[in-house]
Parts: sequence; C-alpha cells; structure tokens
Amino acid sequence: MDSLWMTITVIVYLFAVGYLGYRGYRATHSATDYLIAGRKTHPYVMAISYGATFISTSAIVGFGGAAGVFGMGLLWLTVLNIFFGIFIAFVLFGGRTRSIGLRLDAHTFPELLGRRFKSRFLQGSSALIIFLFMPLYASAVLIGAAKFIAEQLGIPYEAALFVFSVVVALYVIMGGIKGVMYTDALQGTIMLVGMIALIALTYHSLGGIAPAHEALTRLVEQVPDKLKAGGHLGWTSMPKFGSPLWWTLVSTIVMGVGVGVLAQPQLAVRYMTVKSGRELNRAVPIGGVFILMMTGVAFVVGALTNVYFFNSVGKIAIGAAAGDVEKIIPMYIKGAMPAWFGLLFMLTLLSAAMSTVSSQIHVMGTSLGRDLVEQAFRAKKAGSGMLATRLGVLIGILVSVYLGYELEKRFGKTGTEIVARGTAVFFGLCACAFLPMYAGALWSRAITRAGAIAGMLTGACSSMLWMLFVHEKESTALLLCKTLFGVRSLGIKLVEGKEVFVHAGPMVWAFVDPLVIGLPLAMLVTVLVSMFTRKLSEDHLKRCFG
Repeated sequence: MDSLWMTITVIVYLFAVGYLGYRGYRATHSATDYLIAGRKTHPYVMAISYGATFISTSAIVGFGGAAGVFGMGLLWLTVLNIFFGIFIAFVLFGGRTRSIGLRLDAHTFPELLGRRFKSRFLQGSSALIIFLFMPLYASAVLIGAAKFIAEQLGIPYEAALFVFSVVVALYVIMGGIKGVMYTDALQGTIMLVGMIALIALTYHSLGGIAPAHEALTRLVEQVPDKLKAGGHLGWTSMPKFGSPLWWTLVSTIVMGVGVGVLAQPQLAVRYMTVKSGRELNRAVPIGGVFILMMTGVAFVVGALTNVYFFNSVGKIAIGAAAGDVEKIIPMYIKGAMPAWFGLLFMLTLLSAAMSTVSSQIHVMGTSLGRDLVEQAFRAKKAGSGMLATRLGVLIGILVSVYLGYELEKRFGKTGTEIVARGTAVFFGLCACAFLPMYAGALWSRAITRAGAIAGMLTGACSSMLWMLFVHEKESTALLLCKTLFGVRSLGIKLVEGKEVFVHAGPMVWAFVDPLVIGLPLAMLVTVLVSMFTRKLSEDHLKRCFG
C-alpha cells in the first residue's frame, strides 16, 4: 500500500512540475524571457528559486551525510551561506549585477563579464569553463537524487537516474528560465515544509533538543580510530586545528562552498530576473530563512544520525552505512521516520535535485548557445543561438548523466563523498576563476580587460593544477600525479616505503583546498596586471556605472 501511495504521489508531483514547465513555455516569447524571465520576477519567486537552486541534494544528502562524519562543525557553512550567499550576494552583488546587466543588456553571467570588459574572449572562455566543469556539479546532484529515489522505491539506481534526468530535461528545454523558476517556487516550498518536519521529528524521536545533543557529545568514545588519527575530536567539536580533517572541513567544505557561492553563474543570473533593487532587498529575509532551514537542519540531523544508529544497532552512522556517506540520510529516513514522512522527504529530495539540476543545465545551455555560438563566435543565422541553447541543454544533461553513472560505479562503494566533494570542487573553481574579476567588474573602474583575463586564467589553472597534483582526494582519484611522479600527491613523500604528509607549520599541503591557493593568486594577478595595462574608456565606464 505504501508503495502505491508513493507512486501516485510521484505521478501527481510530476504532473504539477510538467504543468508549470508548460506555463513557462507559454510565457516565453523572446530570448530575454528564455534567459532572464523578462526581468519581471516576483521577489518571493526569485528568493525561493535562488535558494532552491543553491540547495540541492548536495546539501541535504551529500553534506548531511558528511555531517555524520564531521559533526556540528559543518554549521559554520550555514553561517557563511547566509552571510555571503544571501546578505552579501543580494545586497551588494545582486543590486550591482542587476543594474550593470540592464545597462549593458546582458542576459547571462559570461555575457555580463564580456560586455563589462569589452571582451568576446572573456565571454567565450567563461562560458567554456562553465560548460566543461558544471557537469561535474550536476552529476553530483543527480547521484544524490537517484540514490534516494532508488532506496525509497526499491528500483535500480540506473533506472532512477534515467527517469529523473528525462523529466528535468524536458521542462528546461521547453520553458527556459521561466519554466525553471516557476517549478523552483513549488519545489522550494515543498523543501521548506519537508525540512521543518524533519527537524521536529528528529528531536522528538531522540527525546528533545538537549538530550539529543548531550547524547551526541557522549559518543566521543565511539569515534573510529581512522577518524581519530585524522584529528576527529567528537561530533560536537571542531577537528583538531591543522589536522587533515580540519583542513578538509574548513578549506574545502566551509570556505570552498561558503565563499564560492558568490561566483556561481546559475545564481548570479537570478539577480537579473527582477525589475529593481527593491525586489532584491525584499528577497533577503525570505532567502535567509530558507537557507537556514535547508542547510542548518541537514547538518544538525546528519550529525544526530550517529545517536540514532548507535541506539538502534550499536554502531555510529558511518558503520551503519557501510562506509558510504551518501547513504546515511536515506537510511536514517527509512529506518527512523514514519512511513508518511518518507513520502514527504522523497518529494523534498526530488524538489531539491530538480530545482538545482534544471538551473545547472539551463546555464550550460545558455553558455553554449548564447555565449559561445551567438556571441563569441558571432553566428549570423537567425535563431541559431536559441537552437544551440536547447542543444546545449541536451548535451549538458547527457554528460551529467554519464558522469553520474560512472562516478557512482567507480567510487560509490568506497566511501568517497562524491556528492559533497563534487559540489565543493565546482564552487571552489568558480571562486578562483570568476570572483576577482566579477567583484572588479561591479565595483572597480581600475580593473582592465587584460587584468580580468589574466586573473581568470590564473585562478582556473592554479586551482586545477592543485587538484591534479596536490589535493589528495582529487589527485588520488585522477591518477595523473601517480603516473608522472610515482606518488598520489606531491604533498606526500615516501619515507622507507611509507607515505608521509608534507607539512609547513600547520599547513598539511595534501589537504589544503585549491581555493586557498587559487583565489589569492587570481586576486593578486588581476590587480597587478591591471596596474600596468590599458584602462577601459571613460565613456564605457560611465555606461556601466551610470
């Protein structure tokens, strides 16, 4: 009977999503409608769409599962998400992005950068970075969604991945960003209801707020030896300062995602969908509450799953989930929550994944169609940009599905945090490549075209090289460092056949995130090159800044 109700509910939900996608299709009459919703979006729709795009299965399943490993320390990410991702983003970045984008008639994030610095190369290369690397982030979201659907419905992972992807691709191709934002508003509301119910039921099942957290603190003796060796001090404490776990938590997860949110193309385009800065200010409290309920609840519940698993089976969450951290939240929901909540939470996860993936593939499509084909390559044929945009959506989803299948097959059984790490990698890459020139584009008249290009290339290349050869998780998985140098990371040296991590004071190089290296380098190069290269004309700057 539960299976029947679950199937009926999913069908009704998909019909509702399809209807909203169709509404978006009917309301789309021009490229401006397809790309930025005609610049007339309501602040509630904009705020919920922004939040639902930002918060995906990566936050709920991936980072929620990671909280089962790291503990309450992940709540620092919630703090940064609200401060940078909502307040700084909406009040400072959002208003400037909307006004400059309107003056320059920009419709996408790469187009805004390209027109601000009068560079087709900058627009095309930004679009290429997005089109090449966003599938990694999209595949991480797909993995989280497909795992949960497969767990709940008892179907193969591959079938869940396929069906989910087809539904999302259809309404994005049809309705553009209007279809995406209409469905986001519904999906975000479902997510909010689901997370409120999750935290309430969790505390109720564990005897209340204080008893639940006290029980989690007492589990410090249950920390596995491997985590203790990495610096784990319990699930209500931060890892030991300077330890491998501390560097992973602080530099990769908290800083990588918390700061990287400011330079996310799929989020930045949301600022251009409203008609004035007043709408952005009205959206701040809505977005702040939404992010608090999404990430705060996911991280608290993720850590508290250790109490549930220890009380029920005598093991903490990691042992109960057989080392696969992405299974922690699904297993907890299935085992600890009532059957009706499993249905609600499945809709929450579907909504979180659909809202994020739809925005990702929309940005991939516009990067190929609008920024590369129509603008950077200057296609002359009428309608070629829109055709290429829809083709880009199709290619983006196909590549993302392929990665979702291959990554899960290769790493899904090894305990690798695919969802959380894939998200952190993309957020960090965007921060290194885009944030210095994006901030310069909005506030500085001194940043030159050459400075912006040099900073972008420095940030992108340095962060990718650090991933390939130093950062232990990525360099180990990609094998290039092992092939060329005989060690899985240049931050590791062999001493009598044993691996020893290279230190520089508190810096454990193999665990220092690429963001810590790439972002300062990109900022420095952007400023230095701008000091010695030709400034943009005063007429152009007046057009940009008014």
